[in-house]
Amino acid sequence: MYIYGGLVPGMKRKRDAMGATLSKEPPVRMARPSDEIASTSSSDGYMFPLPLDIVEEIFLNLPPVEVVHTCRLVCSQWKEVADSESLWKERCRREGYRPRDASSISKDWRLFFFLCKQRRNLIKNPRAEYKMQGWHLQENGGDKWKVEGVMAPHPNEAVQKNFVTSYVMCKKTQLINLTKEGYNPSFMDHFQPDIRISDWYAPRFDCGCEYDICVELLNQNKRPIQTFDPETIYFEQWSDKQWNQITHVFRNYGPGVRYIRFTHGGKDTQFWAGWYGIRVTDSCVEICPAEDR
Repeated sequence: MYIYGGLVPGMKRKRDAMGATLSKEPPVRMARPSDEIASTSSSDGYMFPLPLDIVEEIFLNLPPVEVVHTCRLVCSQWKEVADSESLWKERCRREGYRPRDASSISKDWRLFFFLCKQRRNLIKNPRAEYKMQGWHLQENGGDKWKVEGVMAPHPNEAVQKNFVTSYVMCKKTQLINLTKEGYNPSFMDHFQPDIRISDWYAPRFDCGCEYDICVELLNQNKRPIQTFDPETIYFEQWSDKQWNQITHVFRNYGPGVRYIRFTHGGKDTQFWAGWYGIRVTDSCVEICPAEDR
């Protein structure tokens, strides 16, 4: 997505097809994009400029990708409207995209709009609904990874399952290709949008355990540019088995980020056969506006 140059996820820049020369004796001519919404002063074919507020209202009813790719290339007037803060601020209002902090003012409403529009969890199968699908088992010790129903209610009622570890280290990982997810290199390098990660983990009440997480921003060669690797979290036996959330936001990480590697896991600390280790679920990696972390 390169908003200012007209590049949006999954799209290539379109060339302006309006290259025809106007004639004072107009022959039968090809329809132009502007013909549908702009009247002409006489048979010479020159257009009256529409008031900017009317052009803006028209743009608000067109697909946003077409506004960026096509409309802003037609003439300087349309470009002015397509690049205006008021257009994208109103678009955000109409589609319900608002900063979580009501007092926050976006520095770039167009960027805010497209980041909100594209925002989603890039982790596949985060809640164990499809067993181990989407995950690479980096370590699978003891009685191996297992999927179970949640032992304690999760704050998100939609979460009904979790992954659970055993008595020898269990770790699983996902590698996210940002280009395939629609975030092209020029966009990532130019804007460096915030990358927010989160994970939920819980112990059993009757067995001690440990939890580990490591998230890396990688370059084209899959070498780390920036890493979130906190210390191991330990739980004593007879813990309350409640869910805990860990979060981190990557920002100002520099150019070159092409992949994100998400790894987490753990084990029990008492070497009990079965699945008495840490439980994890509802993992999340998302590209988000700075105003909406």
